[in-house]
Amino acid sequence: MMLRLCDIHAALGGVLHGDGTRAIAGLASLESAGPDRLAFVGQARHAAAIESTQAAALIVPPELVPRASARGPCIETSQPYPYFARLTQWWRSRQLAAQRAAADPAEPAIHPSAWVHPSAELAAGVRLGAFAVVEAGAQIGAGSEIGAHCVIGARARIGAQARLAVQVVIGHDCTLGARCIVHSGAVIGADGFGFAAHEERWLKIEQLGAVRIGDEVEIGANTCIDRGTLDDTVLEDGVKLDNLIQIGHNVRIGAHTAMAGCVGVAGSAQIGAHCTFGGGAGVLGHLRIVDHVHITAATLVSRSILKPGQYSGAFPIDDNANWEKNAATLRQLYALRQRIKVLEKKS
Repeated sequence: MMLRLCDIHAALGGVLHGDGTRAIAGLASLESAGPDRLAFVGQARHAAAIESTQAAALIVPPELVPRASARGPCIETSQPYPYFARLTQWWRSRQLAAQRAAADPAEPAIHPSAWVHPSAELAAGVRLGAFAVVEAGAQIGAGSEIGAHCVIGARARIGAQARLAVQVVIGHDCTLGARCIVHSGAVIGADGFGFAAHEERWLKIEQLGAVRIGDEVEIGANTCIDRGTLDDTVLEDGVKLDNLIQIGHNVRIGAHTAMAGCVGVAGSAQIGAHCTFGGGAGVLGHLRIVDHVHITAATLVSRSILKPGQYSGAFPIDDNANWEKNAATLRQLYALRQRIKVLEKKS
């Protein structure tokens, strides 16, 4: 696919400097960009790469326009990174449109091997890949794409223009909003981890709730979101989850919260809107975290957080011999504290 720089400017705005007819065949990083690629410079600290990059054109903030325009065409924007994000979406939509236009018109939207229950409802433009299964009473919104080997459970509802990659499972009675993206291997609506101890055995607590997911949520590969025990597990609009994340039963995650890979959230935790969680962070069950809280990587949240801000709890890395000494000292901190308090009273 080949476009002109002025086509991008017309679609996304900004201020165009230089030759708008420059041909653009794709997007790339500053380091790898060839002479037919478009790249972006997000901050002034990357300005040195402007002279060395081979990119055909650049997206830059206002302060870098003189430097960028001296080497060739550029698009000026006050927010280069969000601009580039919108550009990737626009570019991807053009690629998909071109692929569909080039596809065999005889190719069915619903693969012959897919199975759809007679009571399921598929809106206009729905596409089903090979061996996809849509169970009784399920509803799939207009323009949604369901990949090969996906399973849409009974009475599940999927909004318009959602995209499910291959081998995604949406459990019975679960809801996925419009324009959501779910990557391969994700399971939405598995049973929550609920068991009652009785006479040295575990009794299963049936998980009678579901999962409700809002619009424009993205869920990474092999991420699992458990259904609620009685009430539903809820992810509000715009939540972004990376790969290999575990969301326990009856968790609620506020709008536009983002979590990096391997985060674990235990059952019934309540997380606010616009929060971020670094990779490997964990949240214990039944805790409350307010809006605009930022948890750094590998931090274990063991108490409720009722004030916005950034929180960390990772034990610093060290060579093993020093780490063992520090860990041994750490176990004695409470006793040392008590001894200091006694000494302070005597002084």
